[in-house]
Amino acid sequence: MIQKELVIVGGGPIGIACGLEAKKKDLDYLIIEKGTIVNSLFNYPSNMQFFSSSEKLEIDQIPFISKEAKPKRNEALEYYRRIVTSNDLNIQLFEKVQNIEKNEEDQFIIKTDKQTYSAKFVIISTGFYDIPNTMGIKGEDLPKVAHYYKDPHFYAMQKLAVVGASNSAVDAALECYRKGADVTMIVRGPEIGRRVKYWVKPDIENRIEEGSIKAYFNSTIKEVKSDQLVLNTPDGEIRIENDFVLALTGYKPNFSFLEKIGIQLSEDGKFYPQYDQETMETNIENLFLAGVICGGMDTHLWFIENSRIHAKMIMDSITHKLSAQIR
Repeated sequence: MIQKELVIVGGGPIGIACGLEAKKKDLDYLIIEKGTIVNSLFNYPSNMQFFSSSEKLEIDQIPFISKEAKPKRNEALEYYRRIVTSNDLNIQLFEKVQNIEKNEEDQFIIKTDKQTYSAKFVIISTGFYDIPNTMGIKGEDLPKVAHYYKDPHFYAMQKLAVVGASNSAVDAALECYRKGADVTMIVRGPEIGRRVKYWVKPDIENRIEEGSIKAYFNSTIKEVKSDQLVLNTPDGEIRIENDFVLALTGYKPNFSFLEKIGIQLSEDGKFYPQYDQETMETNIENLFLAGVICGGMDTHLWFIENSRIHAKMIMDSITHKLSAQIR
């Protein structure tokens, strides 16, 4: 068993920020990440551009220089990767945490698919991008249905249905349309999402108005078939020809993992985890949360620019606890 003072679960931007703060405090820490560095960002669409400007994505006041005011995915990967390598952060990649529990000595035992660790403190900063919100309909498991979008070239000259009206759905619809796909949007609500990037929203609305991109509002998919979709619309049930479906209906944190390790979640359907807003400590002593996972199902509440402060809040709490023990 490998002993550490602090284990940080998740190697995204906020997990990296926690690692930087831990190194400043001279703590014996380890970051464990189930994929590559900033794994969620790596899995974003190839051409994605952030809503936030580059300075708002900075951590530890390390300058983030981008070609445009709002950086793109590849620039963010370069930025966070260089932070990890230039600061020689202690991080284990492609290692998945399977369970966390406390022993009789009040130490956390962290079991992964490769190793077992013990630690006095644990920070969970695992984001929300790994589990898609499924539609729960017949045919959703067909190979033509995807919950993640990478590159528009794949859908060229194909009849593509994009489900959703958020930033990810709008970006995918516009990119695929411009690469030659026949795009139809299926939107549950009456309009394009209000949080869609302000410089993109007029573009998608104009494409829909002119008929370049078809859209069914107040509509849902009833069933996915090999060559068509069955839709529930305000005009009743209709069928449209279809080759591929991008179901970009959002994602959610791994609530079952949080419950398994004993973190209390709200019972209102939002699944807000319990934590102290000043220290980020959960109902489990010495176990902390950081980043978007703090928002439960409301994944828009926390993001890089407003949750990067969690790292310092947590590390101040940990060092206060350690100094109190010494006294």
